[in-house]
Amino acid sequence: MSQEKNLTDYLSKKVSQYYRTNVLMLSEHVKITEACTILKKKDVDEIIVVDDSYNPIGIVTDEDILTKLSESLVNPLKTTLGDIMVFPVITIGEDHFLSEALEIMREKKIRKIAVLSKSNLVVGILYLDTIVNLVKKSLVKQQKQSTLWGVVWNLGVVTQFTGVLMFIPGIIATLLNDPIVATGIYVMSVLLIVSGFFMNSYGEKQPITLRGTAILVFASFMILVLFGMIPQLFVIHFDTNDPVKLFADAFFESSAGFTTGGYSLVEHPEELPRSFTFYRGYAQFVGGLSFIYLIVTVFYPEKRVKTMKGFISGNVPHLKELFSIITIIFSIYAVIIALALFYLGGGEILDDFALAFSALSTGGTSPDSKIFDGFTTPEYIVMMIAMILGSLPFGFHYAFVRTKFLSINLTKEVIVYLILLVIFCTIFTLSMDGNSLKNTFNMISASTTTGFATMNMDNLSPVAYTIMIIAMIIGGCGFSTAGGIKIFRFMQLAKLRYIFDKNSVKISESDKKDIVVGLIILGVSIIIPLLVAAYMHTLGYDFQDAFFDGVSAITTTGHVAGTVSAALNPFITMVFGFLMILGRIEIILLVYMFVPKLMK
Repeated sequence: MSQEKNLTDYLSKKVSQYYRTNVLMLSEHVKITEACTILKKKDVDEIIVVDDSYNPIGIVTDEDILTKLSESLVNPLKTTLGDIMVFPVITIGEDHFLSEALEIMREKKIRKIAVLSKSNLVVGILYLDTIVNLVKKSLVKQQKQSTLWGVVWNLGVVTQFTGVLMFIPGIIATLLNDPIVATGIYVMSVLLIVSGFFMNSYGEKQPITLRGTAILVFASFMILVLFGMIPQLFVIHFDTNDPVKLFADAFFESSAGFTTGGYSLVEHPEELPRSFTFYRGYAQFVGGLSFIYLIVTVFYPEKRVKTMKGFISGNVPHLKELFSIITIIFSIYAVIIALALFYLGGGEILDDFALAFSALSTGGTSPDSKIFDGFTTPEYIVMMIAMILGSLPFGFHYAFVRTKFLSINLTKEVIVYLILLVIFCTIFTLSMDGNSLKNTFNMISASTTTGFATMNMDNLSPVAYTIMIIAMIIGGCGFSTAGGIKIFRFMQLAKLRYIFDKNSVKISESDKKDIVVGLIILGVSIIIPLLVAAYMHTLGYDFQDAFFDGVSAITTTGHVAGTVSAALNPFITMVFGFLMILGRIEIILLVYMFVPKLMK
């Protein structure tokens, strides 16, 4: 298909497919002060001004209001929208084509146009940026043949950066005189750097499509997990001589680290070198902060990066700045939490840093199998705060630096999550005997998908078992270190009611795709653990415990109900490793890779 034909196909689509339905219409008699309040509440940028018969007679944007308010002669308490509106309103019928809308915008020198229904009522607004993005898509389609080499080149950059980043725990191991640990980490780092060099040599430096970016991120995690097996094989004495079993166990351990799954086949982690304990916590910290997204954003302009929002699950502007600030903020969090634990408990400082890394990344790997036995109430509180911090959106932490919240939706998501967390903890505590503090700790650990545990998960009451499953599946907030489906996606799924309600506002194509993606992720997050549990049941495992562990793996929680152990056969061990990888990438990358229509 030629570029001209591709572009024509896009511009021949009807306006009704792409206009935004969230339109604010107010009377011409409304005062500016009242209009400002409504604008902020509705989170829109423009107002369609209507007469008493509800006919559109003008338009007022937020910039218009600011301009008028800056004039000394304007009294906002008396000035109405009718006084400052731009008229007449430029409109187009919803059955017209995008090419016609583009021509009107070009002729009138405007960037937005009101969309009218067949009964001449305003039903939406079409933006020039929407059409521009469609044109870009038509151009991107011409790059399909070269996408692979673009992915290869970018993958080389990611692996090289990772190799450099992973030198830090290697240096710590060297300073602590742990040559085996240091050697394993250095070998991994050098191989990552060399592999990245060759990929840069054979690849091509060029932009890649959203689908290519999805492939890049998935491939990056796979490569990182595979190379991350090297330190595991150097340090951990796996109880097997079978090469297949050895590979599966090392793959599982590496997956649990970089995906923040938190699982481990090591029964007594306290027997491992302290420097290796630090490495495992550091690996979770790196994986939890999704450093791969950081590297990707370095090579793309801001507008291009915004197309990634589909698989980072959150509407967050200024991603480049956000990633830099978040890395600094979480590093500061880690230092504060580690020092607080050291002051309160007086233990090993490296263990405290490992716990801090693991809690903030919602990883859950513990440096000691009995470490929580001697924890005091203040230490538990510090750890619970750390886990909750990790489950909140990156944009929430960023907002404090910017001194304001980024969006109303972001604030709503945090409030919904905290309310759910209180409900989960209350139900769990009431349904279980024992210490309320420890019950709350374990429930927060599950809801944040961290995986720290002070109890046996195979002894939960039916209510506690159910509520913990639900909490793990829901997970934390969107675009955080937590796993699960995320609160953000459940808020998108709430829009399902508009599809079945004929009297409700029409939802956009973008919202429909978000709903489809959310349903796919929800379905996969439940169906795959069910299939794994059914298979393991044929091998003699308890179905309920296997399902619990399957959900724990795909939500990157790491809570164990008794089926995950070194006794697993290599196939099931590898399956659990892949489940954790799927959970870390929220499954959405595979959706984008194999269901291209969701990216259009």
